[in-house]
Amino acid sequence: MSPLPAGPGPAPVVVIGAGLAGAACAGELVGAGVPVRVLDRGRRPGGRMSGKRLPGLAEREADVGASYFTVTDDGFAEVAEDWRRRGLARPWTDTFSVLAPGEPASDKDGPTRWGGTEGLRALVDDVLEPVIAGGALEQHEVVSVSRGDDGGLLVDGEPASAVVLAMPDPQAVRLLGPGLDDVAAVLTREWEPVLALAARWERRTWDTVSPSGTFHGAFVNDDHVLAWIADDGRRRGDDAPVVVAHSTPELARQHLDDPAGAAPVMTMALASLLDAPDPTEARVQRWTFAKPTGERPEPFHLSAVGDGWVGVCGDGWGETSKVETAWRSGVDLAHALVAELG
Repeated sequence: MSPLPAGPGPAPVVVIGAGLAGAACAGELVGAGVPVRVLDRGRRPGGRMSGKRLPGLAEREADVGASYFTVTDDGFAEVAEDWRRRGLARPWTDTFSVLAPGEPASDKDGPTRWGGTEGLRALVDDVLEPVIAGGALEQHEVVSVSRGDDGGLLVDGEPASAVVLAMPDPQAVRLLGPGLDDVAAVLTREWEPVLALAARWERRTWDTVSPSGTFHGAFVNDDHVLAWIADDGRRRGDDAPVVVAHSTPELARQHLDDPAGAAPVMTMALASLLDAPDPTEARVQRWTFAKPTGERPEPFHLSAVGDGWVGVCGDGWGETSKVETAWRSGVDLAHALVAELG
């Protein structure tokens, strides 16, 4: 982390993690005139809304983390409509198939799911625009959040008026040093792992899998390999012959140290369920902390620590784990911090 600029003024709020929750929190803080630094270890922001490029389609990313978003919150509805108006997002479908090995396929209706026309990562980039414009986004892997001798908060040795941990509980706990036990004590939610397989074919052949004749995605039941399939071409609206499949947590646990080793069995299961030949190419992305288990109704956590504040936000806070939940959690935490920082 580079030194803070010299001169008077308060230490910044340091937001660690530039997924959607961290981006939304930082954007709200910047809008309120609060000095902010956003630190993320990735080369690009996005978190679990990131994508993966396949060599055969190097100009586009496949969404290998979050698959879509739904809209129920009024504030998030305004954001989604703005994305739609500017061509960044589009209503995708309200119907997915249900597949199971050896069973006939069925269709299941639900809420409208939205996709990103340039990938979901582009939506995080859009939320981060005021942060990036101010030069407040940095690539940096944080090692520790601690309390200094004067009781103030330090992020890798640099002062912060508040720290926001925009990440799953297990990752947040690893960063907390001595004197922050009260924060660590509330971060007990467990998370399941998932492996995401992005696969490309030369042409589309799987629409007949859906009873409707148009395949968008499928919940997979009674399979020990796959749990979910998304048609990335339909999701993006460009009809690229790309599909993303998510593993079961059990398979992911078996291959956390060697995610690529799961590619053959995942590819075989995907081709079988889609009644398709083997894909031309496939890549696996590991998500060690993909989805929270259990329940947690609180929208975020905020603790007073000495003269500062430590907050935690993300899709692990709120009634359900969704893209919308992550955005709402980050925004609500920012509003609470603005009120406390005066």
